[in-house]
Amino acid sequence: MNVSFPRLAVERLHHLAGQFPAVLILGARQVGKTTLTRAAFPGHAYVDLEAPRWREMFAEDAAFQIGQRAGGGVILDEAQAVPTVFAALRGLIDADRQRYGAFVLLGSVQPMLVRGVAESLAGRVGILELDPLTALEAGGGPTPLPWQRVWLAGGFPDALTGDFREWQEAYLRTYLERDLPQLGLDADALFLRRLLTMLAHQQGGLLNVSALAGALGASHGRVSRALDIFEQTFLLRRLPPYFRNVGKRLSKSPKAYLRDTGLLHHLLNIGTLDELDAHPVRGASWETFVVEDLIRRERLTHPFSQAYFWRTAAGAEIDLLLQRGDAMGAVEVKAGIGTARQARGLGEALPDVGAAAGWIVDQGEGDEALNPYVRRRAFAADPGWLPA
Repeated sequence: MNVSFPRLAVERLHHLAGQFPAVLILGARQVGKTTLTRAAFPGHAYVDLEAPRWREMFAEDAAFQIGQRAGGGVILDEAQAVPTVFAALRGLIDADRQRYGAFVLLGSVQPMLVRGVAESLAGRVGILELDPLTALEAGGGPTPLPWQRVWLAGGFPDALTGDFREWQEAYLRTYLERDLPQLGLDADALFLRRLLTMLAHQQGGLLNVSALAGALGASHGRVSRALDIFEQTFLLRRLPPYFRNVGKRLSKSPKAYLRDTGLLHHLLNIGTLDELDAHPVRGASWETFVVEDLIRRERLTHPFSQAYFWRTAAGAEIDLLLQRGDAMGAVEVKAGIGTARQARGLGEALPDVGAAAGWIVDQGEGDEALNPYVRRRAFAADPGWLPA
Protein backbone atom coordinates (compact mmCIF):
# COMPACT_ATOMS: atom_id res chain seq x y z
CA MET A 1 0.00 0.00 0.00
CA ASN A 2 1.45 3.37 -1.02
CA VAL A 3 0.48 5.92 1.64
CA SER A 4 1.98 9.39 1.77
CA PHE A 5 2.85 10.72 5.22
CA PRO A 6 3.69 14.33 6.11
CA ARG A 7 7.44 14.62 6.64
CA LEU A 8 9.08 16.88 9.18
CA ALA A 9 12.16 17.03 6.94
CA VAL A 10 10.42 19.25 4.35
CA GLU A 11 11.36 22.48 6.11
CA ARG A 12 14.99 21.44 6.52
CA LEU A 13 15.12 20.28 2.88
CA HIS A 14 13.83 23.61 1.59
CA HIS A 15 16.29 25.45 3.83
CA LEU A 16 19.23 23.52 2.33
CA ALA A 17 17.88 24.05 -1.20
CA GLY A 18 17.96 27.79 -0.54
CA GLN A 19 21.61 27.66 0.57
CA PHE A 20 23.28 25.28 -1.91
CA PRO A 21 23.16 24.60 -5.69
CA ALA A 22 22.66 20.89 -4.93
CA VAL A 23 21.11 18.87 -2.11
CA LEU A 24 22.00 15.28 -1.28
CA ILE A 25 19.37 13.21 0.55
CA LEU A 26 20.75 10.10 2.19
CA GLY A 27 18.70 7.35 3.77
CA ALA A 28 17.94 3.67 3.84
CA ARG A 29 16.09 2.11 0.93
CA GLN A 30 12.30 2.50 1.10
CA VAL A 31 12.50 5.24 3.73
CA GLY A 32 10.56 7.68 1.54
CA LYS A 33 13.29 9.76 -0.13
CA THR A 34 11.67 9.74 -3.58
CA THR A 35 8.18 10.51 -2.28
CA LEU A 36 9.45 13.40 -0.16
CA THR A 37 11.59 14.90 -2.92
CA ARG A 38 9.01 14.72 -5.70
CA ALA A 39 6.45 16.36 -3.43
CA ALA A 40 8.91 19.07 -2.33
CA PHE A 41 10.17 19.82 -5.87
CA PRO A 42 7.22 19.15 -8.23
CA GLY A 43 8.81 21.11 -11.08
CA HIS A 44 12.05 19.12 -11.14
CA ALA A 45 12.59 16.42 -13.75
CA TYR A 46 12.96 12.99 -12.15
CA VAL A 47 15.48 10.33 -13.25
CA ASP A 48 15.96 6.93 -11.60
CA LEU A 49 19.57 5.96 -12.30
CA GLU A 50 19.00 2.37 -11.20
CA ALA A 51 16.75 1.85 -14.23
CA PRO A 52 18.95 0.23 -16.92
CA ARG A 53 17.89 2.62 -19.70
CA TRP A 54 18.68 5.76 -17.71
CA ARG A 55 21.87 4.31 -16.25
CA GLU A 56 23.22 3.52 -19.71
CA MET A 57 22.35 6.95 -21.11
CA PHE A 58 23.89 8.85 -18.19
CA ALA A 59 26.97 6.65 -18.04
CA GLU A 60 27.69 7.52 -21.69
CA ASP A 61 27.48 11.31 -21.23
CA ALA A 62 26.27 12.46 -17.82
CA ALA A 63 26.89 16.17 -18.42
CA PHE A 64 24.79 16.21 -21.59
CA GLN A 65 21.91 14.25 -20.07
CA ILE A 66 21.76 16.43 -16.95
CA GLY A 67 22.10 19.61 -19.00
CA GLN A 68 19.15 18.57 -21.18
CA ARG A 69 16.92 18.44 -18.09
CA ALA A 70 18.42 21.18 -15.95
CA GLY A 71 16.08 23.98 -17.00
CA GLY A 72 13.53 23.33 -14.27
CA GLY A 73 15.80 21.40 -11.96
CA VAL A 74 16.70 17.70 -11.80
CA ILE A 75 16.21 14.92 -9.25
CA LEU A 76 18.75 12.10 -9.66
CA ASP A 77 17.61 9.03 -7.73
CA GLU A 78 20.23 6.45 -6.63
CA ALA A 79 22.95 8.77 -7.87
CA GLN A 80 25.74 6.40 -6.82
CA ALA A 81 24.71 4.05 -9.65
CA VAL A 82 26.47 6.36 -12.15
CA PRO A 83 29.57 7.81 -10.43
CA THR A 84 30.34 10.13 -13.36
CA VAL A 85 27.34 12.31 -12.47
CA PHE A 86 29.30 13.93 -9.65
CA ALA A 87 32.02 15.37 -11.89
CA ALA A 88 29.37 16.39 -14.44
CA LEU A 89 27.40 18.22 -11.78
CA ARG A 90 30.48 20.09 -10.64
CA GLY A 91 30.88 21.68 -14.06
CA LEU A 92 27.20 22.57 -14.35
CA ILE A 93 27.10 24.06 -10.86
CA ASP A 94 30.26 26.11 -11.34
CA ALA A 95 28.76 27.60 -14.48
CA ASP A 96 26.06 29.22 -12.31
CA ARG A 97 26.87 29.06 -8.59
CA GLN A 98 23.92 31.28 -7.63
CA ARG A 99 21.26 28.87 -8.89
CA TYR A 100 20.29 27.23 -5.63
CA GLY A 101 18.36 23.98 -5.28
CA ALA A 102 18.67 23.08 -8.98
CA PHE A 103 19.99 19.57 -8.41
CA VAL A 104 18.73 17.02 -5.90
CA LEU A 105 20.59 13.74 -5.44
CA LEU A 106 19.10 10.73 -3.65
CA GLY A 107 20.97 7.68 -2.46
CA SER A 108 20.84 4.75 -0.09
CA VAL A 109 24.44 3.52 -0.27
CA GLN A 110 26.21 6.10 1.84
CA PRO A 111 29.93 5.33 1.28
CA MET A 112 29.79 5.66 -2.51
CA LEU A 113 27.73 8.81 -2.38
CA VAL A 114 29.85 10.48 0.26
CA ARG A 115 33.01 9.66 -1.69
CA GLY A 116 31.60 11.16 -4.88
CA VAL A 117 30.41 14.28 -3.06
CA ALA A 118 33.72 14.72 -1.24
CA GLU A 119 35.73 14.42 -4.44
CA SER A 120 33.59 16.57 -6.73
CA LEU A 121 30.93 18.56 -4.89
CA ALA A 122 32.53 19.77 -1.67
CA GLY A 123 31.10 23.18 -0.76
CA ARG A 124 28.41 22.89 -3.43
CA VAL A 125 25.95 20.50 -1.76
CA GLY A 126 23.89 20.46 1.41
CA ILE A 127 23.27 17.05 2.98
CA LEU A 128 20.06 15.79 4.59
CA GLU A 129 19.77 12.34 6.15
CA LEU A 130 16.17 11.14 5.97
CA ASP A 131 15.17 8.80 8.77
CA PRO A 132 12.17 6.46 9.00
CA LEU A 133 8.93 8.01 10.20
CA THR A 134 8.60 9.50 13.64
CA ALA A 135 5.45 8.84 15.64
CA LEU A 136 4.34 12.39 14.87
CA GLU A 137 4.58 11.78 11.12
CA ALA A 138 2.83 8.40 11.27
CA GLY A 139 0.05 10.00 13.27
CA GLY A 140 -0.47 12.70 10.66
CA GLY A 141 -1.19 10.55 7.62
CA PRO A 142 -4.55 10.09 5.89
CA THR A 143 -5.24 7.23 8.33
CA PRO A 144 -3.46 8.27 11.54
CA LEU A 145 -1.47 5.47 13.12
CA PRO A 146 -0.92 5.29 16.90
CA TRP A 147 2.60 5.28 18.29
CA GLN A 148 2.10 1.69 19.45
CA ARG A 149 1.92 0.62 15.80
CA VAL A 150 5.09 2.54 14.98
CA TRP A 151 6.87 0.95 17.95
CA LEU A 152 5.89 -2.56 16.85
CA ALA A 153 6.29 -2.27 13.06
CA GLY A 154 9.04 0.35 12.80
CA GLY A 155 9.10 3.57 10.84
CA PHE A 156 9.31 2.43 7.21
CA PRO A 157 6.09 3.58 5.50
CA ASP A 158 5.32 0.30 3.70
CA ALA A 159 5.99 -1.77 6.82
CA LEU A 160 3.59 0.39 8.81
CA THR A 161 0.71 0.03 6.37
CA GLY A 162 0.98 -3.69 5.62
CA ASP A 163 2.16 -6.97 7.11
CA PHE A 164 5.34 -5.67 8.70
CA ARG A 165 6.97 -9.07 9.15
CA GLU A 166 6.54 -10.02 5.50
CA TRP A 167 7.90 -6.62 4.49
CA GLN A 168 10.86 -6.78 6.89
CA GLU A 169 11.84 -10.25 5.68
CA ALA A 170 11.83 -9.18 2.02
CA TYR A 171 13.73 -6.00 2.90
CA LEU A 172 16.31 -7.88 4.96
CA ARG A 173 16.98 -10.45 2.25
CA THR A 174 17.49 -7.74 -0.37
CA TYR A 175 19.79 -5.85 1.98
CA LEU A 176 21.92 -8.90 2.82
CA GLU A 177 21.97 -10.58 -0.59
CA ARG A 178 22.20 -7.55 -2.92
CA ASP A 179 23.09 -4.29 -1.19
CA LEU A 180 25.95 -5.45 1.03
CA PRO A 181 27.79 -7.42 -1.69
CA GLN A 182 27.66 -4.26 -3.84
CA LEU A 183 29.55 -2.54 -1.05
CA GLY A 184 32.26 -5.18 -1.18
CA LEU A 185 31.34 -6.79 2.14
CA ASP A 186 32.83 -10.26 1.75
CA ALA A 187 30.52 -12.24 4.00
CA ASP A 188 27.72 -14.68 3.36
CA ALA A 189 24.16 -13.66 4.13
CA LEU A 190 23.73 -16.31 6.83
CA PHE A 191 26.71 -14.96 8.81
CA LEU A 192 25.43 -11.39 8.54
CA ARG A 193 21.95 -12.42 9.64
CA ARG A 194 23.38 -14.23 12.64
CA LEU A 195 25.32 -11.10 13.55
CA LEU A 196 22.21 -8.94 13.28
CA THR A 197 20.25 -11.40 15.41
CA MET A 198 22.96 -11.32 18.08
CA LEU A 199 22.81 -7.53 18.06
CA ALA A 200 19.03 -7.74 18.45
CA HIS A 201 19.37 -9.94 21.54
CA GLN A 202 21.85 -7.42 22.99
CA GLN A 203 19.83 -4.36 21.93
CA GLY A 204 20.88 -1.19 23.70
CA GLY A 205 23.81 -2.86 25.43
CA LEU A 206 27.45 -1.86 25.44
CA LEU A 207 29.10 -2.95 22.21
CA ASN A 208 31.79 -5.62 22.64
CA VAL A 209 33.16 -6.52 19.22
CA SER A 210 35.52 -9.17 20.59
CA ALA A 211 32.66 -10.98 22.33
CA LEU A 212 30.56 -10.92 19.15
CA ALA A 213 33.48 -12.24 17.11
CA GLY A 214 34.13 -15.04 19.62
CA ALA A 215 30.48 -16.12 19.67
CA LEU A 216 30.39 -16.21 15.86
CA GLY A 217 33.79 -17.87 15.47
CA ALA A 218 34.92 -14.97 13.28
CA SER A 219 37.83 -12.55 13.37
CA HIS A 220 37.55 -9.21 15.13
CA GLY A 221 38.25 -7.44 11.82
CA ARG A 222 35.50 -9.29 9.98
CA VAL A 223 32.87 -8.38 12.57
CA SER A 224 34.13 -4.81 12.88
CA ARG A 225 33.93 -4.34 9.10
CA ALA A 226 30.33 -5.62 9.06
CA LEU A 227 29.35 -3.28 11.92
CA ASP A 228 30.85 -0.33 10.06
CA ILE A 229 28.77 -1.14 6.98
CA PHE A 230 25.61 -1.64 9.08
CA GLU A 231 26.15 1.83 10.49
CA GLN A 232 26.96 3.46 7.15
CA THR A 233 23.81 1.97 5.61
CA PHE A 234 21.57 3.31 8.40
CA LEU A 235 20.81 -0.04 10.07
CA LEU A 236 22.86 0.39 13.24
CA ARG A 237 23.40 3.28 15.63
CA ARG A 238 26.45 3.36 17.87
CA LEU A 239 25.55 5.89 20.56
CA PRO A 240 28.81 7.24 22.04
CA PRO A 241 29.38 7.74 25.77
CA TYR A 242 29.70 11.24 27.17
CA PHE A 243 32.95 12.01 28.98
CA ARG A 244 33.39 14.72 31.56
CA ASN A 245 36.11 14.99 34.16
CA VAL A 246 33.98 14.37 37.25
CA GLY A 247 36.19 11.91 39.09
CA LYS A 248 34.04 8.90 38.23
CA ARG A 249 34.90 5.76 36.28
CA LEU A 250 32.82 5.97 33.11
CA SER A 251 31.90 3.52 30.40
CA LYS A 252 34.05 4.02 27.31
CA SER A 253 32.21 1.67 24.94
CA PRO A 254 29.32 2.83 22.73
CA LYS A 255 25.82 1.43 23.04
CA ALA A 256 24.56 -0.43 19.96
CA TYR A 257 21.01 -0.15 18.66
CA LEU A 258 19.35 -1.60 15.59
CA ARG A 259 17.72 1.67 14.63
CA ASP A 260 14.36 0.38 13.39
CA THR A 261 12.26 -1.43 15.99
CA GLY A 262 10.33 -3.24 13.25
CA LEU A 263 13.52 -4.96 12.13
CA LEU A 264 14.46 -5.63 15.75
CA HIS A 265 11.13 -7.33 16.41
CA HIS A 266 11.24 -9.32 13.18
CA LEU A 267 14.70 -10.72 14.02
CA LEU A 268 13.40 -11.73 17.46
CA ASN A 269 10.22 -13.32 16.03
CA ILE A 270 7.89 -10.77 17.64
CA GLY A 271 4.77 -10.12 15.60
CA THR A 272 2.22 -8.54 17.97
CA LEU A 273 2.11 -6.07 20.83
CA ASP A 274 1.12 -8.89 23.19
CA GLU A 275 4.23 -10.84 22.19
CA LEU A 276 6.33 -7.72 22.64
CA ASP A 277 4.90 -7.06 26.12
CA ALA A 278 5.90 -10.58 27.19
CA HIS A 279 9.38 -10.53 25.66
CA PRO A 280 12.59 -9.81 27.63
CA VAL A 281 13.63 -7.22 25.01
CA ARG A 282 10.59 -5.03 25.75
CA GLY A 283 12.50 -2.48 27.85
CA ALA A 284 15.40 -2.20 25.41
CA SER A 285 12.97 -1.97 22.50
CA TRP A 286 11.05 0.85 24.15
CA GLU A 287 14.30 2.67 24.89
CA THR A 288 15.31 2.32 21.23
CA PHE A 289 11.97 3.59 20.00
CA VAL A 290 11.99 6.71 22.18
CA VAL A 291 15.69 7.49 21.70
CA GLU A 292 15.41 7.15 17.91
CA ASP A 293 12.23 9.21 17.74
CA LEU A 294 13.78 12.03 19.73
CA ILE A 295 17.08 12.01 17.85
CA ARG A 296 15.27 12.04 14.49
CA ARG A 297 13.31 15.17 15.40
CA GLU A 298 16.28 16.81 17.10
CA ARG A 299 18.43 16.47 13.96
CA LEU A 300 15.85 18.37 11.91
CA THR A 301 15.25 21.24 14.34
CA HIS A 302 18.82 21.47 15.69
CA PRO A 303 21.04 19.77 13.07
CA PHE A 304 24.29 20.39 14.97
CA SER A 305 23.17 18.79 18.23
CA GLN A 306 25.20 15.85 19.52
CA ALA A 307 23.67 12.74 21.10
CA TYR A 308 25.31 10.66 23.84
CA PHE A 309 24.57 8.37 26.76
CA TRP A 310 26.22 8.42 30.18
CA ARG A 311 27.05 5.51 32.49
CA THR A 312 29.37 5.12 35.46
CA ALA A 313 31.08 1.95 36.65
CA ALA A 314 28.86 2.15 39.75
CA GLY A 315 25.74 1.78 37.58
CA ALA A 316 24.42 5.36 37.36
CA GLU A 317 23.10 5.95 33.85
CA ILE A 318 21.34 8.47 31.62
CA ASP A 319 19.84 6.96 28.46
CA LEU A 320 20.14 10.03 26.22
CA LEU A 321 22.03 13.31 26.43
CA LEU A 322 21.37 15.94 23.77
CA GLN A 323 23.96 18.70 23.61
CA ARG A 324 23.04 21.93 21.84
CA GLY A 325 26.12 24.10 22.02
CA ASP A 326 26.65 24.74 25.73
CA ALA A 327 23.19 23.47 26.73
CA MET A 328 22.62 19.85 27.74
CA GLY A 329 19.33 17.97 28.11
CA ALA A 330 19.12 14.61 29.91
CA VAL A 331 16.47 11.95 29.22
CA GLU A 332 15.69 8.68 30.97
CA VAL A 333 13.38 6.26 29.16
CA LYS A 334 11.08 4.00 31.19
CA ALA A 335 8.77 1.30 29.86
CA GLY A 336 6.55 1.66 32.94
CA ILE A 337 5.70 4.84 34.85
CA GLY A 338 8.48 7.14 36.02
CA THR A 339 8.78 7.38 39.81
CA ALA A 340 10.04 9.93 42.32
CA ARG A 341 12.90 7.57 43.19
CA GLN A 342 14.01 7.40 39.55
CA ALA A 343 13.73 11.17 39.30
CA ARG A 344 15.93 11.55 42.37
CA GLY A 345 18.63 9.38 40.78
CA LEU A 346 18.44 11.36 37.53
CA GLY A 347 18.52 14.64 39.40
CA GLU A 348 21.65 13.61 41.29
CA ALA A 349 23.40 12.83 38.00
CA LEU A 350 22.57 16.13 36.29
CA PRO A 351 25.53 18.10 37.74
CA ASP A 352 27.92 15.38 36.55
CA VAL A 353 26.90 15.91 32.91
CA GLY A 354 26.33 19.66 33.10
CA ALA A 355 22.58 19.48 32.52
CA ALA A 356 20.22 21.95 34.16
CA ALA A 357 17.13 19.74 33.83
CA GLY A 358 16.07 16.21 33.01
CA TRP A 359 13.03 14.34 31.73
CA ILE A 360 11.68 10.86 32.27
CA VAL A 361 9.76 9.73 29.18
CA ASP A 362 7.42 6.82 29.87
CA GLN A 363 4.22 5.05 28.79
CA GLY A 364 2.01 6.73 31.37
CA GLU A 365 -0.25 9.72 30.91
CA GLY A 366 0.20 13.41 31.48
CA ASP A 367 3.07 15.59 32.56
CA GLU A 368 4.24 16.27 36.09
CA ALA A 369 7.21 17.59 38.03
CA LEU A 370 8.77 14.83 40.14
CA ASN A 371 11.28 17.20 41.73
CA PRO A 372 12.59 20.73 41.01
CA TYR A 373 14.90 19.44 38.27
CA VAL A 374 13.13 16.47 36.69
CA ARG A 375 9.78 16.15 34.93
CA ARG A 376 7.94 13.00 33.97
CA ARG A 377 6.26 13.16 30.58
CA ALA A 378 4.25 10.57 28.71
CA PHE A 379 5.48 9.65 25.28
CA ALA A 380 3.04 10.77 22.61
CA ALA A 381 3.24 11.70 18.96
CA ASP A 382 4.62 15.09 20.08
CA PRO A 383 5.77 14.78 23.70
CA GLY A 384 6.98 18.36 23.76
CA TRP A 385 9.81 17.68 26.20
CA LEU A 386 12.57 19.23 24.12
CA PRO A 387 13.94 22.46 25.59
CA ALA A 388 13.65 25.55 23.43
